[in-house]
Amino acid sequence: MFHCIFTLLLSFRFLNSLGSVFGFISKDAVNKIQILVNYLNGENGSQYVTVQSMVKYELENELVDITKRGSHPESGCRTLLRLHRALRWLELFLERLRTSTEDSKTSVMCAEAYNEALAQHHPWMIRKAANMAFYMLPGRPAFFEVMNVGPPEQVVAMLGEALPLISEVYQITETLYAQHNLLDLP
Repeated sequence: MFHCIFTLLLSFRFLNSLGSVFGFISKDAVNKIQILVNYLNGENGSQYVTVQSMVKYELENELVDITKRGSHPESGCRTLLRLHRALRWLELFLERLRTSTEDSKTSVMCAEAYNEALAQHHPWMIRKAANMAFYMLPGRPAFFEVMNVGPPEQVVAMLGEALPLISEVYQITETLYAQHNLLDLP
């Protein structure tokens, strides 16, 4: 669980450094990470050491509302699922950013990643607000500058190293949630 939380935290701290367009995403993610940290530090913390143990514990103790939002709206499983979806969006966006050309529009890349990973989980109003916010994104060179890694080729190389790790964390959770039919929690 720590590895997963650490990857999520680093990913969303990066987003926070990109300014106010991503600030709302980052703040929400940090709040969700804090919920998971609270479970990890709580009286049943030993059940939250790994994602696998959390899923097992919450399912066995009926702490996950499978069919409707009910008495466990902030279960660890539901909270991690929200972060898991956001991590997929970030992975898709960063991959597009990595493989794009200098004149590629970050707003288009971000919107495509959002539509692929998150839009279907959000109400119409959130989708419209997100897509409007994407239009305010700076160009690719500004993103690369904020990353403070060096010239564009170094940023591309760094993303090439980081993306497989993000993908691995995503895939482990995706597989586990699919095995337990948790990918569509309300």
